[in-house]
Amino acid sequence: MPIAIALVVLTLGSLLFHVVSPWWWTPIASNWRYIDDTITITFWITGCVFTAVVLFMAYCAYRFRHRPGLVAAYEPENTRLERWLAIGTGVGVAAMLAPGLLVWSQFVNVPAGATEVEIVGQQWQWGFRLPGADGKLGASDSQYVTADNPLGLSPTDPNGQDDVILVAADLHLQLGKPVKILLRALDVVHDFYVPEFRAKMDMIPGTTTYYWIVPTRVGAFDVLCAELCGYGHPYMRGRVVVDTETAYQAWLKNQKTFAQTYDPPHKEAGL
Repeated sequence: MPIAIALVVLTLGSLLFHVVSPWWWTPIASNWRYIDDTITITFWITGCVFTAVVLFMAYCAYRFRHRPGLVAAYEPENTRLERWLAIGTGVGVAAMLAPGLLVWSQFVNVPAGATEVEIVGQQWQWGFRLPGADGKLGASDSQYVTADNPLGLSPTDPNGQDDVILVAADLHLQLGKPVKILLRALDVVHDFYVPEFRAKMDMIPGTTTYYWIVPTRVGAFDVLCAELCGYGHPYMRGRVVVDTETAYQAWLKNQKTFAQTYDPPHKEAGL
């Protein structure tokens, strides 16, 4: 009886926690409410299964408790029960996976006209790159990384000369405009995560991953690294600022381009 009561209390306490606790997400600031919806569906399914299983355990603990003269029946297999459990589990898993697959398809299919913005992660800071007047990002490679070229842009690519370089500074995005987020890491695996955007993805050294967002709320939002990347991982912080079009253009005019900041070796040698 104490075990049965404890299981019932555990179930009721878990349900009450999810109803009254302020654990829920921060207000969303992008178009990815679908992520919230998918997680909510997952919580409903797993919550119903959790409640049913624990209450069934409580029932069994009470119904089949030890009593004088009661003998347990040995039944190692029950084909009918196993079949229903397999079918029920399969339906539950499919119900959780299907919304995620639909959202993933939208997550990686970037709409036409989206502006490309590159996020570069390295131990333990963020670097950002925006296209210049030509609207194109130049080529980059880790072999080009130097103190004057921290993001590794190709010095010979004309498309990169007007790229806006931001290191240890805020990234500004324009309200209501789709943005393709290109993700690149220079050393180990990182993960660019803005909780209010509900969108994140691992940054793998040697490759470029991506997703897209539409900022929907003006404000400043913290950037976190959501992948353990060394002892400085907790301090790998940044900030994304979402501006109106007027404020964004005013900010962009005050930023320096790659051509203005890069000092190639031959200049240092006086050649």
